[in-house]
Amino acid sequence: MRRQLGLGRLLPLGGPRDGVWLAEAAAGVVLRRAALEVPGVRPDGVRVALADPEDTDEPVVPPPPGALPPGPLRVTADFAATAAQPLPTTAARLRAALSAAAADRLGLRVTEVDLRVTALLDSDTGPGPGGAGGPGEVGGTGGTVGPGGAEGPGGAEDSGASGGAEADGDDRAADSGDADRVARAVLAVPGVARLSGPLGRPVRIAETAGEAALPRRHVQVQCAVRADHRTLDVAREVRARAGEALPDRPTVTVLVTAVE
Repeated sequence: MRRQLGLGRLLPLGGPRDGVWLAEAAAGVVLRRAALEVPGVRPDGVRVALADPEDTDEPVVPPPPGALPPGPLRVTADFAATAAQPLPTTAARLRAALSAAAADRLGLRVTEVDLRVTALLDSDTGPGPGGAGGPGEVGGTGGTVGPGGAEGPGGAEDSGASGGAEADGDDRAADSGDADRVARAVLAVPGVARLSGPLGRPVRIAETAGEAALPRRHVQVQCAVRADHRTLDVAREVRARAGEALPDRPTVTVLVTAVE
């Protein structure tokens, strides 16, 4: 639970057919950096949530535990500003910067941006030091991991808390080998920085079954994405290659835990 709180909300990335989610803490880092690029602005907190909890869609794959369903999002930001420009002008520039970062750098479906001025700054003091973290944001998503690592596929981190089925004997060994194959495929995707494991093993394989369907394997992948790539595009490619890595073509969910 402590690790999930560190990630913040698990936000739907893209649409209901994309099958990918993004940690709010990771989104907050990117949005704060975009806010710091607006002259005369010091961001004091950025949060992201569903714009309307009633306006959501059913995802095509099982979501990560506690993830928000796909739907339009709202960004809420507190900021301090200088009086060098009229506040409405500054707010309009900040709103545009946050909207562009959400769409172009991340791929979030943001339809609303709510802003609140928390303080006025002296013009000669500037917006303050830059940085990835800030009030209202939680940073840090675990260390670097990879195939066979302490938190990598086949490691001892998995406790079954995400609802995955546990295998015994040969089945467990087979799943561990398949997890390694998925991990190698994911790490070969341009824009993937590393595998990550704040919610357990970076690659988890379990069986899922609908009411009228035969059991089918499902893969959940956790990874960090490089900031010089659009997060949604990388996550889509991760999902595609993870599914192609195994002969039974399992369903795949991707959780991006950091943008670095």
